Amino acid sequence: MPSVPRQSPPPDEPPRRPEEDRRHMIRRRWITAIIIVLLIGVPAVYLAISAGQSRDSGRDKEAKYSATGLTAGWPSRVQRRIYEVPIPPKSGKVAYYETNNWRTSRLYVQFQTTEAGLAGFLKGIGESADDLEPGKITINARDQRVVGWEFTGAGPWSGLTHKQSNPRPTQDVTVNTADPKRPMVYVVSRATP
Repeated sequence: MPSVPRQSPPPDEPPRRPEEDRRHMIRRRWITAIIIVLLIGVPAVYLAISAGQSRDSGRDKEAKYSATGLTAGWPSRVQRRIYEVPIPPKSGKVAYYETNNWRTSRLYVQFQTTEAGLAGFLKGIGESADDLEPGKITINARDQRVVGWEFTGAGPWSGLTHKQSNPRPTQDVTVNTADPKRPMVYVVSRATP
């Protein structure tokens, strides 16, 4: 058999890397696994903790308001627009409840605001603070029972009814100014189609 001269590899082929030893391969795989755990595991744990805290907070609020039929939080923009209830920004203790039947739809809303917020709310429904009648509770006993409101606590209390022709809603507003800088506002807005 004739001997074939030894040929060198073509010049465009890169030189072969030396084969990886077992120790280096294991180390590389461990580092890769740790990076994957850090990139996926840490955010997953954070999301799980955050979701748990959010759920617990929601349960606390739900438990607080479920006894009254109210839902903690703001009514949707559509509800606020339909029932013409312009809740002032940065209001606290906001809760609402909506009822609908073939004759009348009602939105019950409560919120705590500032003096300026109350003035802005009243202006938004076409009234002013001067229109509030001292000592007047304008939300009737039936509507109070629906959501569990009791207007017997410390006052002073005042109220007004903003009447509008159908299909625009009529609002009964009752305000507690026990803390004049943070009045509590209760609204029942009813719309008849």
